[in-house]
Amino acid sequence: MKDLYVSALLDVYGSFLSEKQQALTEYYYNDDLSLSEIAENEGITRQGVNDLIKRAVAQLKDLEEKCGYCKKFLRLKELSSKIPHGENNEINEILDIIDNL
Repeated sequence: MKDLYVSALLDVYGSFLSEKQQALTEYYYNDDLSLSEIAENEGITRQGVNDLIKRAVAQLKDLEEKCGYCKKFLRLKELSSKIPHGENNEINEILDIIDNL
């Protein structure tokens, strides 16, 4: 199974990748295309696709390690989904996260 966390990293940091890295990584993680399908569509080797995606994922993880925005983004999404259900004490945590961005 593909790592859904990488999809979240792409949402937060994808614009820091080259256009090619972003596109191929999105094809693989978001559009669920295989390496072979991407290679055929892009006219490059399967190994080339694999190497490019590995480097892109390493960059995304490095950015997250340095910045931590994805973790905060995911926590905000989790907390905000609880508010309509009457769990209003999450509002203070949301405000704390926003204040620390």
